[in-house]
Amino acid sequence: MTNNSIRLSILDILACIGALYLSFLIRFEFNIPTEFFNIFKSWIPWFSLIQVFVFFLSGLYARLWRYTSLFDLYAIVSSVLTSAGLSIIIVLLNMGTEGYPRSVLVLYVFFDSIAVIGLRLSVRVYFSHYKGQRLDTSKTPLKTLLLIGAGKTGEKIAREIRTTSSYKYALAGYVDDNPEKYNALIHGKRVFGSIRDLLHLDVKYDELLITVPSATGDQMRQIVRVCKKTGKKYKTVPGIAELIDREVSLDKIRDVSYSDLLRREEVKLDMNSIQSLLKGKRILITGAGGSIGLELVKQCLKFEPAELICLDFNEEKIYNLESFFYDELSKVTCKSILASICNKWECDKVFLDNRPQIVFHAAAYKHVPIQETHPWKAVNTNIGGTVNLVELSDKYGVEKFVLVSTDKAVNPTNIMGATKQAAEKVVQSYNQKSDTMFMAVRFGNVLGSSGSAIPTFQKQINKGGPVTITHPQMTRYFMSIQEASQLILQCGALGNNGEVFLLEMGRPIKITEMVNDLIRLSGLEPEVDIPIVFSGLRPGEKLYEELQMFNESKVGTEHKKIMVLKDKDSPESWDVLKISILTLLDVAKQLDSEQIQLILKQMLPTYSPKIFKTTHDQFKISKTPN
Repeated sequence: MTNNSIRLSILDILACIGALYLSFLIRFEFNIPTEFFNIFKSWIPWFSLIQVFVFFLSGLYARLWRYTSLFDLYAIVSSVLTSAGLSIIIVLLNMGTEGYPRSVLVLYVFFDSIAVIGLRLSVRVYFSHYKGQRLDTSKTPLKTLLLIGAGKTGEKIAREIRTTSSYKYALAGYVDDNPEKYNALIHGKRVFGSIRDLLHLDVKYDELLITVPSATGDQMRQIVRVCKKTGKKYKTVPGIAELIDREVSLDKIRDVSYSDLLRREEVKLDMNSIQSLLKGKRILITGAGGSIGLELVKQCLKFEPAELICLDFNEEKIYNLESFFYDELSKVTCKSILASICNKWECDKVFLDNRPQIVFHAAAYKHVPIQETHPWKAVNTNIGGTVNLVELSDKYGVEKFVLVSTDKAVNPTNIMGATKQAAEKVVQSYNQKSDTMFMAVRFGNVLGSSGSAIPTFQKQINKGGPVTITHPQMTRYFMSIQEASQLILQCGALGNNGEVFLLEMGRPIKITEMVNDLIRLSGLEPEVDIPIVFSGLRPGEKLYEELQMFNESKVGTEHKKIMVLKDKDSPESWDVLKISILTLLDVAKQLDSEQIQLILKQMLPTYSPKIFKTTHDQFKISKTPN
């Protein structure tokens, strides 16, 4: 036993002796006869030793008393009853039922339970209400928080504030829109009223903390609007989708971000089907250092794969991945591999050495204007790289291959979208001839990804503006990285026959609406503090994105946020499609932008390349009279 266990056992012995003595005192009305006092003394060794022995075997001394909770109460009571029961059995075996007051034994069980539980609760009260409050407030005064939300999350944050000395916070109370909670006390602090009452609340506090992780985007907008009117600083706990482990703590408090205003209904996953897909499997993730790839890595770790093979061509991202794995301390074997999907020999070695069973292909070039001026790079990576991985997946018997696609693949007007539509055609075509199940997942913009405009807008706001938007009517579909990654895994579990999955994206959002929200989140007003200017569409950009092509129809799945796109035409045979792709890859080597666009147009009837627009514009100019 450790020194701490010895100290605790001594306290339990004293509790046992005290409970036994009190039982005799009460039975004899505080005047114990000599012969019964001798019986009391003879029982002390047996009762105390049995109690310590049972407590040790049941693991009570392995529990920290300062964290005693209701969960521990069952173990404490059962241990007390067991030790008392054994003690009574020994008394009966030695003395029978005569010669001592039997009521003492009943009283002992009662008083011993109170004494043992009371000792442990006293320690917890000491650490939570006294020692935890010993902060040096002379140098750094406590910051007083008013919590918005008096539910489970608010209660947990309040408890952490009261019990953790390392956080220099004080709690003013709560507001909550549930009228049944008004004037109720939680951890000694009152629920003052509804969120709307904040503006008229006569309570001193320094900062507001939004503790409603399940709030929708519209609800968050209303809460933030009220918070701004108070003139106080406000922060939030992350949304449910953002919490990988579903645990909220003071460490995770952060400023309100635009993603909070976009919060949607929590994604409900079929955990069993994803577990069946990933548990014990070797998983290859390409583009693993990117925003989507890294989130896929994090989500996959929850499902206990045998091995994660993380491939990226960027050395810095590989270094960051290795640092992440080092900090994560996961039991899953994680490998980071520096390789390019464009180099088939490198990829072949990756497949040969690691034999992946599931492949999530997230590697791609995706910045529209850059790929518009460097189309050969988009062709080599988005199409050539996909072909390499598809062929190797078939060669090495991969079970499932999931391509991460984009809504820009629908009726594309740019190289990036055209190459992603071609990649979709590759997986659908190859699925017809392979035992590997190939599929694609199509969705819109992802908040926080490297291609997101939000960081650019934020930098412009921080500099005092102006914020540059290409067009006042531009709209886009948005979802969070967490939601996108979770649904990609769910699609992988659902897919089995070359499907193109479409994720439910909600309503399209105007970029001007987004910028206005970002400016207001910074405590400023659009067009008053921060001007907005319109620069015109960039090469290849569309005013709005589409989610399905005219010849595609949506079919629901068992998951309400996932649909399958059914094409009226059968996928092109791989032998025919491969000829076009090899021709395209040969032209890409010549860095001929116009030829690349022309061949893509032949492959993809819905593609509207800029070369056609340029030719059309030149024709109009030539017809204009001098």
